[in-house]
Amino acid sequence: MTRPLRITIDRAAKTPPFAQIHGAIRNAIREGRLAGGARLPSWRDLAAQLGVARGTVRAAYDRLTDEQLIVARGAAGTRVAARIAVAPVVGRPTEPRANAFHNFDSPPLPFQMGVPAQDAFPFKQWSRITARSARMAAAAPVGYPDPRGQADLRREIAAYLAIARGIRCTPAQILVTAGYAGALGLALRALRLEGGAAWLEDPAFPLARRALQLSGMTVSPIPVDQDGLDVAEGLRRTPHAAVAIVTPGQQAPLGMTMSLARRLALLEWARDAGAWIIEDDYLSELQLKGRATPALASLDPDGRVLHAGSFSKTITPALRLGFLVVPEQLASSFAEAATCLAPAPAAAIQRAVAEFMTDGHYLRHLRRMKRLYGARRDALVTRLREAADPTIGIHATAGLSVRMELPDQADDVDIAARAPSVGIAPVALSSWYATPPRPRGLLLGVTNVAAERLAADCAKLIGLVDQHG
Repeated sequence: MTRPLRITIDRAAKTPPFAQIHGAIRNAIREGRLAGGARLPSWRDLAAQLGVARGTVRAAYDRLTDEQLIVARGAAGTRVAARIAVAPVVGRPTEPRANAFHNFDSPPLPFQMGVPAQDAFPFKQWSRITARSARMAAAAPVGYPDPRGQADLRREIAAYLAIARGIRCTPAQILVTAGYAGALGLALRALRLEGGAAWLEDPAFPLARRALQLSGMTVSPIPVDQDGLDVAEGLRRTPHAAVAIVTPGQQAPLGMTMSLARRLALLEWARDAGAWIIEDDYLSELQLKGRATPALASLDPDGRVLHAGSFSKTITPALRLGFLVVPEQLASSFAEAATCLAPAPAAAIQRAVAEFMTDGHYLRHLRRMKRLYGARRDALVTRLREAADPTIGIHATAGLSVRMELPDQADDVDIAARAPSVGIAPVALSSWYATPPRPRGLLLGVTNVAAERLAADCAKLIGLVDQHG
Protein backbone atom coordinates (compact mmCIF):
# COMPACT_ATOMS: atom_id res chain seq x y z
CA MET A 1 0.00 0.00 0.00
CA THR A 2 1.16 3.50 -0.71
CA ARG A 3 0.97 6.46 1.60
CA PRO A 4 -2.40 8.31 1.67
CA LEU A 5 -2.52 10.86 -1.09
CA ARG A 6 -2.38 14.43 0.17
CA ILE A 7 -4.72 16.17 -2.24
CA THR A 8 -6.54 19.40 -1.44
CA ILE A 9 -9.46 20.53 -3.57
CA ASP A 10 -9.74 24.31 -3.90
CA ARG A 11 -13.41 24.80 -4.71
CA ALA A 12 -12.93 28.51 -5.32
CA ALA A 13 -10.35 27.89 -8.04
CA LYS A 14 -11.18 28.11 -11.73
CA THR A 15 -9.43 24.78 -12.32
CA PRO A 16 -12.06 21.98 -12.17
CA PRO A 17 -11.71 19.38 -9.39
CA PHE A 18 -10.83 16.53 -11.76
CA ALA A 19 -7.92 18.57 -13.14
CA GLN A 20 -6.71 19.36 -9.61
CA ILE A 21 -6.76 15.63 -8.74
CA HIS A 22 -5.01 14.75 -12.00
CA GLY A 23 -2.32 17.36 -11.44
CA ALA A 24 -1.66 16.33 -7.84
CA ILE A 25 -1.23 12.64 -8.71
CA ARG A 26 0.80 13.37 -11.85
CA ASN A 27 3.20 15.60 -9.90
CA ALA A 28 3.54 13.00 -7.13
CA ILE A 29 4.49 10.35 -9.72
CA ARG A 30 6.92 12.52 -11.65
CA GLU A 31 8.62 13.77 -8.50
CA GLY A 32 9.05 10.25 -7.15
CA ARG A 33 6.68 10.59 -4.22
CA LEU A 34 4.60 7.78 -5.75
CA ALA A 35 6.91 4.98 -6.89
CA GLY A 36 6.32 2.66 -9.82
CA GLY A 37 3.91 -0.12 -8.82
CA ALA A 38 2.39 1.88 -5.94
CA ARG A 39 -1.32 1.18 -5.55
CA LEU A 40 -3.72 4.10 -5.79
CA PRO A 41 -7.01 4.38 -3.88
CA SER A 42 -10.13 3.20 -5.65
CA TRP A 43 -12.46 5.74 -7.24
CA ARG A 44 -14.91 5.24 -4.38
CA ASP A 45 -12.33 5.62 -1.61
CA LEU A 46 -10.63 8.72 -3.09
CA ALA A 47 -13.98 10.33 -3.92
CA ALA A 48 -15.16 9.84 -0.35
CA GLN A 49 -11.86 11.17 1.01
CA LEU A 50 -12.05 14.34 -1.11
CA GLY A 51 -15.82 14.85 -0.99
CA VAL A 52 -16.30 14.70 -4.77
CA ALA A 53 -18.28 12.51 -7.14
CA ARG A 54 -16.77 9.20 -8.23
CA GLY A 55 -17.04 10.35 -11.85
CA THR A 56 -14.71 13.24 -11.01
CA VAL A 57 -12.01 10.84 -9.77
CA ARG A 58 -12.61 8.54 -12.73
CA ALA A 59 -12.04 11.41 -15.16
CA ALA A 60 -8.72 12.18 -13.47
CA TYR A 61 -7.68 8.49 -13.55
CA ASP A 62 -8.68 8.19 -17.22
CA ARG A 63 -6.42 11.09 -18.12
CA LEU A 64 -3.53 9.61 -16.13
CA THR A 65 -4.10 6.28 -17.92
CA ASP A 66 -4.02 8.04 -21.29
CA GLU A 67 -0.70 9.60 -20.30
CA GLN A 68 0.57 6.10 -19.38
CA LEU A 69 1.29 7.17 -15.83
CA ILE A 70 -1.04 4.62 -14.20
CA VAL A 71 -2.36 1.18 -15.13
CA ALA A 72 -5.76 -0.31 -14.20
CA ARG A 73 -5.40 -4.00 -13.26
CA GLY A 74 -8.96 -4.99 -12.39
CA ALA A 75 -9.15 -6.71 -9.01
CA ALA A 76 -5.47 -5.96 -8.45
CA GLY A 77 -6.34 -2.27 -8.35
CA THR A 78 -4.97 0.78 -10.10
CA ARG A 79 -1.22 1.20 -9.83
CA VAL A 80 1.50 3.61 -10.86
CA ALA A 81 3.11 2.44 -14.08
CA ALA A 82 6.51 0.81 -13.67
CA ARG A 83 9.72 2.50 -14.83
CA ILE A 84 8.30 6.01 -14.76
CA ALA A 85 11.09 8.52 -15.45
CA VAL A 86 11.34 10.51 -12.25
CA ALA A 87 12.34 14.16 -12.50
CA PRO A 88 15.61 14.90 -10.73
CA VAL A 89 15.25 16.29 -7.24
CA VAL A 90 15.62 20.03 -7.39
CA GLY A 91 17.53 21.56 -4.53
CA ARG A 92 17.61 25.19 -3.56
CA PRO A 93 16.63 27.29 -6.58
CA THR A 94 19.42 29.02 -8.40
CA GLU A 95 19.36 32.78 -8.34
CA PRO A 96 17.86 34.90 -9.60
CA ARG A 97 15.15 33.35 -11.80
CA ALA A 98 13.68 30.76 -9.47
CA ASN A 99 13.31 33.25 -6.64
CA ALA A 100 11.71 35.92 -8.81
CA PHE A 101 8.90 33.87 -10.32
CA HIS A 102 7.20 30.77 -8.97
CA ASN A 103 6.63 29.47 -12.50
CA PHE A 104 6.31 31.05 -15.91
CA ASP A 105 2.93 30.68 -17.68
CA SER A 106 1.16 29.71 -14.45
CA PRO A 107 -1.68 31.69 -12.84
CA PRO A 108 -0.33 34.07 -10.18
CA LEU A 109 -0.44 32.85 -6.60
CA PRO A 110 -1.25 34.89 -3.49
CA PHE A 111 1.64 37.13 -2.39
CA GLN A 112 3.32 36.87 -5.81
CA MET A 113 5.09 40.08 -6.77
CA GLY A 114 5.21 41.81 -10.12
CA VAL A 115 1.65 41.07 -11.26
CA PRO A 116 -1.48 43.25 -11.10
CA ALA A 117 -4.80 42.19 -9.60
CA GLN A 118 -6.38 39.45 -11.67
CA ASP A 119 -9.90 40.04 -10.38
CA ALA A 120 -10.12 43.80 -10.89
CA PHE A 121 -8.96 44.34 -14.47
CA PRO A 122 -11.64 45.51 -16.96
CA PHE A 123 -11.34 42.40 -19.12
CA LYS A 124 -14.51 42.97 -21.19
CA GLN A 125 -13.49 46.48 -22.11
CA TRP A 126 -9.93 45.40 -22.79
CA SER A 127 -11.11 42.50 -24.94
CA ARG A 128 -13.17 44.81 -27.15
CA ILE A 129 -10.24 47.18 -27.58
CA THR A 130 -7.74 44.43 -28.40
CA ALA A 131 -10.13 42.82 -30.91
CA ARG A 132 -10.63 46.15 -32.65
CA SER A 133 -6.89 46.81 -32.67
CA ALA A 134 -6.16 43.38 -34.13
CA ARG A 135 -8.61 44.03 -36.99
CA MET A 136 -7.04 47.42 -37.68
CA ALA A 137 -3.54 45.93 -37.66
CA ALA A 138 -4.62 43.16 -40.03
CA ALA A 139 -6.16 45.66 -42.46
CA ALA A 140 -3.22 48.08 -42.34
CA PRO A 141 -1.00 48.42 -45.42
CA VAL A 142 1.70 45.78 -45.63
CA GLY A 143 5.03 47.26 -44.64
CA TYR A 144 7.57 47.55 -41.89
CA PRO A 145 6.24 49.38 -38.81
CA ASP A 146 8.18 52.15 -37.12
CA PRO A 147 10.86 50.34 -35.04
CA ARG A 148 10.54 53.07 -32.40
CA GLY A 149 6.88 52.12 -31.84
CA GLN A 150 3.48 53.25 -33.07
CA ALA A 151 3.23 57.03 -33.29
CA ASP A 152 -0.14 57.12 -31.47
CA LEU A 153 1.23 55.18 -28.51
CA ARG A 154 4.38 57.30 -28.26
CA ARG A 155 2.22 60.45 -28.25
CA GLU A 156 0.04 59.03 -25.48
CA ILE A 157 3.05 58.04 -23.41
CA ALA A 158 4.54 61.52 -23.79
CA ALA A 159 1.26 63.12 -22.66
CA TYR A 160 0.94 60.73 -19.72
CA LEU A 161 4.52 61.35 -18.56
CA ALA A 162 4.02 65.11 -18.67
CA ILE A 163 0.96 64.87 -16.43
CA ALA A 164 1.85 62.03 -14.11
CA ARG A 165 5.65 62.06 -13.89
CA GLY A 166 6.57 65.67 -14.70
CA ILE A 167 8.70 64.70 -17.72
CA ARG A 168 8.68 67.03 -20.72
CA CYS A 169 9.56 65.07 -23.82
CA THR A 170 8.52 64.64 -27.43
CA PRO A 171 7.33 61.40 -29.04
CA ALA A 172 10.64 61.33 -30.94
CA GLN A 173 12.44 60.75 -27.62
CA ILE A 174 10.31 57.70 -26.79
CA LEU A 175 11.00 54.14 -27.89
CA VAL A 176 8.50 51.34 -27.29
CA THR A 177 10.26 48.22 -26.03
CA ALA A 178 9.65 44.61 -25.03
CA GLY A 179 9.08 45.45 -21.37
CA TYR A 180 11.65 46.85 -18.97
CA ALA A 181 14.14 44.16 -19.95
CA GLY A 182 13.94 45.36 -23.55
CA ALA A 183 14.46 48.97 -22.47
CA LEU A 184 17.49 48.08 -20.34
CA GLY A 185 19.03 45.95 -23.08
CA LEU A 186 18.52 48.69 -25.68
CA ALA A 187 20.10 51.29 -23.40
CA LEU A 188 23.15 49.17 -22.62
CA ARG A 189 23.75 48.49 -26.31
CA ALA A 190 23.02 51.93 -27.70
CA LEU A 191 25.19 53.64 -25.07
CA ARG A 192 27.92 51.01 -25.66
CA LEU A 193 28.25 50.30 -21.98
CA GLU A 194 29.28 46.65 -22.29
CA GLY A 195 32.46 46.00 -20.33
CA GLY A 196 32.12 49.10 -18.15
CA ALA A 197 31.20 49.48 -14.49
CA ALA A 198 27.69 50.11 -13.20
CA TRP A 199 26.30 51.35 -9.92
CA LEU A 200 23.35 49.22 -8.81
CA GLU A 201 21.34 49.73 -5.66
CA ASP A 202 21.87 47.16 -2.93
CA PRO A 203 19.31 45.64 -2.55
CA ALA A 204 18.10 45.54 -6.15
CA PHE A 205 16.00 43.39 -8.47
CA PRO A 206 18.07 40.20 -8.99
CA LEU A 207 17.29 40.02 -12.71
CA ALA A 208 18.62 43.55 -13.24
CA ARG A 209 21.90 42.54 -11.60
CA ARG A 210 22.09 39.46 -13.80
CA ALA A 211 21.30 41.49 -16.93
CA LEU A 212 24.27 43.75 -16.24
CA GLN A 213 26.52 40.76 -15.69
CA LEU A 214 25.37 39.15 -18.94
CA SER A 215 26.28 42.41 -20.69
CA GLY A 216 29.83 42.04 -19.48
CA MET A 217 29.57 44.88 -16.97
CA THR A 218 31.21 45.05 -13.57
CA VAL A 219 28.43 45.58 -11.04
CA SER A 220 29.23 47.79 -8.08
CA PRO A 221 26.55 47.33 -5.38
CA ILE A 222 25.83 50.66 -3.68
CA PRO A 223 23.92 50.58 -0.38
CA VAL A 224 20.69 52.47 0.14
CA ASP A 225 19.39 54.15 3.27
CA GLN A 226 16.26 56.12 4.11
CA ASP A 227 17.23 58.71 1.46
CA GLY A 228 17.85 56.19 -1.32
CA LEU A 229 21.11 55.39 -3.11
CA ASP A 230 24.17 56.56 -1.14
CA VAL A 231 25.89 58.64 -3.82
CA ALA A 232 28.88 59.45 -1.60
CA GLU A 233 29.51 55.73 -1.10
CA GLY A 234 29.26 55.19 -4.86
CA LEU A 235 31.88 57.89 -5.43
CA ARG A 236 34.13 56.25 -2.86
CA ARG A 237 33.79 52.75 -4.33
CA THR A 238 33.53 53.26 -8.09
CA PRO A 239 33.88 56.94 -9.04
CA HIS A 240 34.37 56.19 -12.75
CA ALA A 241 31.30 54.02 -13.28
CA ALA A 242 29.68 54.46 -16.68
CA VAL A 243 26.06 54.17 -15.53
CA ALA A 244 23.85 54.04 -12.45
CA ILE A 245 20.65 51.97 -12.38
CA VAL A 246 18.24 53.42 -9.81
CA THR A 247 14.62 53.21 -8.66
CA PRO A 248 14.24 56.73 -7.22
CA GLY A 249 10.43 56.88 -7.13
CA GLN A 250 10.05 53.78 -4.95
CA GLN A 251 13.18 51.84 -4.18
CA ALA A 252 12.83 48.19 -5.15
CA PRO A 253 12.25 46.39 -2.84
CA LEU A 254 12.40 48.59 0.29
CA GLY A 255 10.02 51.29 -0.94
CA MET A 256 11.69 54.55 0.13
CA THR A 257 11.75 57.58 -2.19
CA MET A 258 15.12 59.09 -3.08
CA SER A 259 15.49 62.47 -1.40
CA LEU A 260 15.96 65.66 -3.39
CA ALA A 261 19.51 66.09 -2.06
CA ARG A 262 20.47 62.61 -3.26
CA ARG A 263 18.82 63.20 -6.64
CA LEU A 264 20.78 66.38 -7.18
CA ALA A 265 24.01 64.70 -6.06
CA LEU A 266 23.41 61.82 -8.47
CA LEU A 267 22.74 64.20 -11.37
CA GLU A 268 25.89 66.16 -10.50
CA TRP A 269 27.97 62.97 -10.52
CA ALA A 270 26.60 61.94 -13.91
CA ARG A 271 27.32 65.37 -15.39
CA ASP A 272 30.86 65.60 -14.03
CA ALA A 273 31.77 61.97 -14.82
CA GLY A 274 30.11 61.89 -18.24
CA ALA A 275 28.07 58.96 -16.94
CA TRP A 276 24.47 57.92 -17.54
CA ILE A 277 21.56 57.24 -15.22
CA ILE A 278 18.87 54.71 -16.08
CA GLU A 279 15.77 55.48 -14.04
CA ASP A 280 13.63 52.39 -13.52
CA ASP A 281 10.14 53.77 -12.86
CA TYR A 282 8.87 50.26 -12.28
CA LEU A 283 5.69 51.20 -10.38
CA SER A 284 4.89 54.45 -12.17
CA GLU A 285 2.13 56.19 -10.21
CA LEU A 286 1.24 53.17 -8.10
CA GLN A 287 2.55 54.66 -4.87
CA LEU A 288 0.20 53.82 -2.02
CA LYS A 289 1.61 56.30 0.50
CA GLY A 290 1.04 59.91 -0.49
CA ARG A 291 1.53 61.32 -3.96
CA ALA A 292 4.13 59.94 -6.34
CA THR A 293 7.27 62.10 -6.52
CA PRO A 294 8.09 63.53 -9.97
CA ALA A 295 10.52 61.43 -11.96
CA LEU A 296 14.27 61.96 -11.68
CA ALA A 297 14.31 62.72 -15.42
CA SER A 298 12.16 65.80 -14.76
CA LEU A 299 15.10 67.36 -12.84
CA ASP A 300 17.76 66.56 -15.46
CA PRO A 301 19.12 69.72 -17.15
CA ASP A 302 22.08 68.01 -18.81
CA GLY A 303 20.50 65.12 -20.67
CA ARG A 304 22.08 62.31 -18.62
CA VAL A 305 18.93 60.43 -17.50
CA LEU A 306 17.14 57.70 -19.46
CA HIS A 307 13.68 56.99 -18.07
CA ALA A 308 12.35 53.42 -18.38
CA GLY A 309 8.82 52.26 -17.64
CA SER A 310 6.45 49.45 -18.50
CA PHE A 311 2.79 48.45 -18.48
CA SER A 312 3.46 45.15 -16.70
CA LYS A 313 2.19 46.17 -13.27
CA THR A 314 -0.42 48.67 -14.43
CA ILE A 315 -2.10 46.57 -17.16
CA THR A 316 -0.55 43.08 -17.44
CA PRO A 317 2.95 41.59 -17.79
CA ALA A 318 1.61 39.41 -20.62
CA LEU A 319 1.88 42.46 -22.90
CA ARG A 320 5.68 42.50 -22.60
CA LEU A 321 5.38 46.20 -23.38
CA GLY A 322 7.57 48.98 -22.02
CA PHE A 323 9.11 52.25 -23.07
CA LEU A 324 12.34 54.20 -22.84
CA VAL A 325 12.61 57.99 -22.84
CA VAL A 326 16.03 59.20 -23.96
CA PRO A 327 17.59 62.67 -23.92
CA GLU A 328 16.93 64.64 -27.09
CA GLN A 329 20.54 64.40 -28.30
CA LEU A 330 20.30 60.58 -28.21
CA ALA A 331 17.01 60.20 -30.08
CA SER A 332 18.61 59.60 -33.48
CA SER A 333 21.21 57.06 -32.32
CA PHE A 334 18.65 55.15 -30.28
CA ALA A 335 16.27 55.04 -33.23
CA GLU A 336 19.06 53.48 -35.27
CA ALA A 337 19.82 50.96 -32.53
CA ALA A 338 16.14 50.03 -32.26
CA THR A 339 15.94 49.56 -36.02
CA CYS A 340 18.90 47.22 -36.11
CA LEU A 341 18.71 45.42 -32.76
CA ALA A 342 15.43 45.84 -30.88
CA PRO A 343 12.40 47.01 -32.88
CA ALA A 344 9.15 47.63 -31.04
CA PRO A 345 6.73 44.73 -30.37
CA ALA A 346 3.70 43.88 -32.53
CA ALA A 347 1.61 46.82 -33.72
CA ALA A 348 -1.75 45.37 -32.65
CA ILE A 349 -1.00 45.40 -28.94
CA GLN A 350 0.52 48.88 -29.21
CA ARG A 351 -2.68 50.16 -30.83
CA ALA A 352 -4.74 48.62 -28.04
CA VAL A 353 -2.70 50.31 -25.29
CA ALA A 354 -2.82 53.62 -27.17
CA GLU A 355 -6.63 53.46 -27.37
CA PHE A 356 -6.83 52.44 -23.70
CA MET A 357 -4.88 55.59 -22.83
CA THR A 358 -6.56 57.92 -25.34
CA ASP A 359 -10.05 57.17 -24.04
CA GLY A 360 -9.02 57.83 -20.43
CA HIS A 361 -9.37 54.22 -19.30
CA TYR A 362 -5.73 53.97 -18.22
CA LEU A 363 -5.75 56.81 -15.68
CA ARG A 364 -9.15 55.74 -14.31
CA HIS A 365 -7.83 52.19 -13.94
CA LEU A 366 -4.77 53.44 -12.06
CA ARG A 367 -6.93 55.43 -9.65
CA ARG A 368 -9.13 52.39 -8.93
CA MET A 369 -6.12 50.12 -8.45
CA LYS A 370 -4.45 52.48 -5.99
CA ARG A 371 -7.54 52.41 -3.77
CA LEU A 372 -7.89 48.64 -4.09
CA TYR A 373 -4.22 47.89 -3.45
CA GLY A 374 -4.14 50.24 -0.48
CA ALA A 375 -7.07 48.41 1.11
CA ARG A 376 -5.55 45.00 0.41
CA ARG A 377 -2.18 46.03 1.81
CA ASP A 378 -3.77 47.33 5.02
CA ALA A 379 -5.82 44.14 5.43
CA LEU A 380 -2.72 41.98 4.94
CA VAL A 381 -0.64 43.97 7.42
CA THR A 382 -3.42 43.85 10.02
CA ARG A 383 -3.91 40.10 9.64
CA LEU A 384 -0.19 39.29 9.80
CA ARG A 385 0.37 41.44 12.86
CA GLU A 386 -2.51 39.66 14.59
CA ALA A 387 -1.39 36.16 13.65
CA ALA A 388 2.41 36.26 13.48
CA ASP A 389 4.87 36.01 16.34
CA PRO A 390 5.43 39.50 17.83
CA THR A 391 9.17 39.20 17.16
CA ILE A 392 8.53 39.14 13.39
CA GLY A 393 8.46 42.63 11.92
CA ILE A 394 5.70 43.45 9.42
CA HIS A 395 6.33 46.56 7.33
CA ALA A 396 4.16 48.12 4.61
CA THR A 397 6.23 49.69 1.84
CA ALA A 398 5.19 52.64 -0.31
CA GLY A 399 4.83 50.23 -3.22
CA LEU A 400 2.90 47.05 -3.81
CA SER A 401 4.49 44.78 -1.23
CA VAL A 402 4.68 44.06 2.48
CA ARG A 403 8.05 43.17 3.99
CA MET A 404 8.17 40.45 6.62
CA GLU A 405 11.36 40.45 8.69
CA LEU A 406 12.65 37.06 9.82
CA PRO A 407 15.25 36.00 12.39
CA ASP A 408 18.81 35.64 11.11
CA GLN A 409 18.69 31.86 11.42
CA ALA A 410 15.64 31.58 9.15
CA ASP A 411 16.32 30.46 5.59
CA ASP A 412 14.08 32.78 3.58
CA VAL A 413 15.22 31.27 0.27
CA ASP A 414 14.12 27.82 1.38
CA ILE A 415 10.80 29.16 2.68
CA ALA A 416 10.13 30.88 -0.66
CA ALA A 417 11.07 27.71 -2.54
CA ARG A 418 8.63 25.61 -0.51
CA ALA A 419 5.79 28.12 -0.57
CA PRO A 420 4.29 27.27 -4.01
CA SER A 421 3.63 23.72 -2.81
CA VAL A 422 1.05 25.16 -0.40
CA GLY A 423 -0.34 27.64 -2.91
CA ILE A 424 1.44 30.91 -2.06
CA ALA A 425 4.44 32.70 -3.61
CA PRO A 426 6.39 35.08 -1.37
CA VAL A 427 9.86 36.20 -2.48
CA ALA A 428 13.04 35.88 -0.39
CA LEU A 429 14.41 39.28 0.56
CA SER A 430 18.02 38.13 1.04
CA SER A 431 18.42 37.26 -2.65
CA TRP A 432 17.95 40.94 -3.56
CA TYR A 433 21.18 41.79 -1.73
CA ALA A 434 24.55 41.46 -3.43
CA THR A 435 26.70 41.90 -0.33
CA PRO A 436 26.43 40.85 3.34
CA PRO A 437 24.81 41.28 5.68
CA ARG A 438 21.79 40.00 3.78
CA PRO A 439 18.71 40.55 5.95
CA ARG A 440 16.38 37.58 6.12
CA GLY A 441 12.83 38.31 5.16
CA LEU A 442 9.94 37.75 2.76
CA LEU A 443 8.40 40.14 0.27
CA LEU A 444 4.64 39.72 -0.08
CA GLY A 445 2.81 41.18 -3.06
CA VAL A 446 -0.52 42.77 -2.12
CA THR A 447 -2.22 42.88 -5.51
CA ASN A 448 -3.76 39.39 -5.45
CA VAL A 449 -4.72 39.25 -1.79
CA ALA A 450 -8.33 38.01 -1.68
CA ALA A 451 -10.39 38.80 1.41
CA GLU A 452 -12.06 35.37 1.46
CA ARG A 453 -8.69 33.57 1.45
CA LEU A 454 -6.61 36.03 3.45
CA ALA A 455 -6.77 34.20 6.78
CA ALA A 456 -5.97 30.83 5.20
CA ASP A 457 -3.11 32.20 3.07
CA CYS A 458 -1.58 33.98 6.06
CA ALA A 459 -1.86 30.78 8.10
CA LYS A 460 0.02 28.88 5.38
CA LEU A 461 2.74 31.52 5.35
CA ILE A 462 3.13 31.61 9.12
CA GLY A 463 3.20 27.82 9.19
CA LEU A 464 6.14 27.77 6.79
CA VAL A 465 7.96 30.42 8.81
CA ASP A 466 7.34 28.55 12.08
CA GLN A 467 8.89 25.42 10.58
CA HIS A 468 12.13 27.39 10.32
CA GLY A 469 12.06 28.44 13.97
